[in-house]
Amino acid sequence: MCISNEHPSLWQAQICLPSLFLSYAHFFSGWCQQCFASPRSLPLGASVKTSSGLIVGHAGPQFPDVSEYLGIPYASPPTGQLRFAAPASLQSKETVIADTYNDTLPWYPASTPQAPRIIRAFLQQPGRQSEDCLYLNIWTKPGSSKPKPVLLWIHGGRFVITGAESSYYDGQALASRHEVLLVTINYRLNIFGFSGAPGLPQNVGLLDQRMAIEWVHRNIKGFGGDPNRITIFGSSAGGTSVDLYSYAWAHDPLISGLISHSGTALSYIPNTIEQSANAFYNVSTSLGCGGRSENQGWVLECMRRKPWPDISNVSNSYPQISSATVPEPAFHPVADEVTVFSDYKKRSAKGKFARLPYLVTCNNNEAGFYRLVAYASNITVGDRSWNDFNLAAFTCPSGETVRYRTAHGVPAWQARYFGDWDNLRLYPGSGTYHGSDLPVLFGNTETVSGIPDSEAGKEFSRYMASAWVAFASDPEHGLEKFGWPRYNPHGKTLVGLAYGNSTVEFFRPQRFEHECADLQGDVLLGAGAV
Repeated sequence: MCISNEHPSLWQAQICLPSLFLSYAHFFSGWCQQCFASPRSLPLGASVKTSSGLIVGHAGPQFPDVSEYLGIPYASPPTGQLRFAAPASLQSKETVIADTYNDTLPWYPASTPQAPRIIRAFLQQPGRQSEDCLYLNIWTKPGSSKPKPVLLWIHGGRFVITGAESSYYDGQALASRHEVLLVTINYRLNIFGFSGAPGLPQNVGLLDQRMAIEWVHRNIKGFGGDPNRITIFGSSAGGTSVDLYSYAWAHDPLISGLISHSGTALSYIPNTIEQSANAFYNVSTSLGCGGRSENQGWVLECMRRKPWPDISNVSNSYPQISSATVPEPAFHPVADEVTVFSDYKKRSAKGKFARLPYLVTCNNNEAGFYRLVAYASNITVGDRSWNDFNLAAFTCPSGETVRYRTAHGVPAWQARYFGDWDNLRLYPGSGTYHGSDLPVLFGNTETVSGIPDSEAGKEFSRYMASAWVAFASDPEHGLEKFGWPRYNPHGKTLVGLAYGNSTVEFFRPQRFEHECADLQGDVLLGAGAV
């Protein structure tokens, strides 16, 4: 399901989420053409012809030098007969006025005054819900004489909550301050994106991501973007999605670079076909649509007739999968051996991924956020378990991912984020928690927290965004020109971002990965993180 505004003709947007703690805390070329001759001639908010119709933009409300396009449909609404189905392409000549975006939080002991505001923005609770959510957003600053590199953002949320409409991911600042075109997308989540329904394509939420990338590749030139320089980046489930994409579309990626924050394919344990089918039939039975003993087609048709809120409510009550720290939602990617595989380490060893430059990064204390999630669900976990959680879900998979890429001659970089800024702190000791790097990268920390940045914080935000843009501009060599060495397990090549709240320091990867061998590959210790 997704969230939309009351005025779908203006903003049919799209946050695919149940409610704040129902998961992260249930516990927490074609027809497309340009309107104008060149990027330089595009006026602010220029209307652009696309395969989805004429998209009418506007000046960004906070950065009026930026053209903002919100709520662009990239696929047909996934409703009716398209519920649970693969996304269907959209061809339209209608006009889209792309001009609007579209609770209670637990009080963790010693929470900072800004903590509830930050958590709401990160988990994106507010808004009206709808399963019609296949929309994307674009920000670009007019005036460039050449097509701009494109950064395409895939949000996280454990494949069950949040969306692109968050102050965390607002693209105005990034597009205003840097020569880059930013895209954020929504995709189906929870049972709507990962239903497990037998007889249908699996992981349609991931197929949504692919269709959004196809749309951008086909249409972005009209907005002043370079279709040959599209870098996909994401965090948590979004970071994992970036890596999953590199395996599923190894021979036809349509993109030029990959950036994963806090999650890769090696961080993740997908469902089995049997697990996902059981979850689907549990919901269908609860809704009076029958189970395994009924005709498969009849069950599906019955489920497609049910109001989506009924499906959402029942799926949200389905028991989560227990783990060592944070329970895992039942409806998430399944190993169908088409879009998601069951043997990523073996595939990695054989180089069965898109040979694209890759930047892999994680945070120094990811568990700083998950401690709050556990507290909200009355889960008590000791410091040792949280350390293992950080290692198993983030530190060790990140290092392993970049080593596999390097072993096959792929340009790869590894970074670790250490920033601990006063205005983003959740509680004493929250540190560099999961997601804390994102408003810094997007330049939105003051908007998210309501507290002004320090001068050091502003300087680092500009530095970090410049590095990401350098990568997007030239994925193979941009970071080397920026001063970052390619990954080498034996050298000081791990990029320590905001170490000591400065800009950068370089470390040997082993400094942070020396305990990985003790886990003996047990990724279950980090299950539920992404």
